[in-house]
Amino acid sequence: MALILSKKVIGADNQQERLKIANWICGFVDGEGCFSVSVIKNKTTKFGNQIFPEFVITQGAKSLTALEEIKNFFGCGRIFINKRYDNHNENLYRYCVRCLSDLENKIIPFFLENKLRTFKKKDFIIFKKVIKIMSSKKHLNKSGRNKILRLISKMNRRKKRF
Repeated sequence: MALILSKKVIGADNQQERLKIANWICGFVDGEGCFSVSVIKNKTTKFGNQIFPEFVITQGAKSLTALEEIKNFFGCGRIFINKRYDNHNENLYRYCVRCLSDLENKIIPFFLENKLRTFKKKDFIIFKKVIKIMSSKKHLNKSGRNKILRLISKMNRRKKRF
């Protein structure tokens, strides 16, 4: 499905069209998106690791245009290629938003206004809490960091991580 995003749609001149795009993006994220918070080893940090939140949508090369349209809609993030060397014929592409201010000011408000419908809405709620902690710099102390670790242990279908 090709979706053309114009300034008219983004500028809210056409509310009906904007609603269609928002619903399309929510459906896309419900199927192919992820709100994740990783903990990455980094010896240069106070605690020896770094908290790394990101919003990601993954697609095959044939659907790269959809990722570009979503990136243009949000006006932030980057698209990365994950080259495949297995028996699949096409590379994967990842639209990623990692900038804390973009997550806080663009991605989170969008999904607060446009509700997810799958289990990912629970991950989003936890993700939003983590971003709030990080934005207030509480992740820089042990108490805030431990709170984040407890929260993210409940994300992504309750994988046991810590």
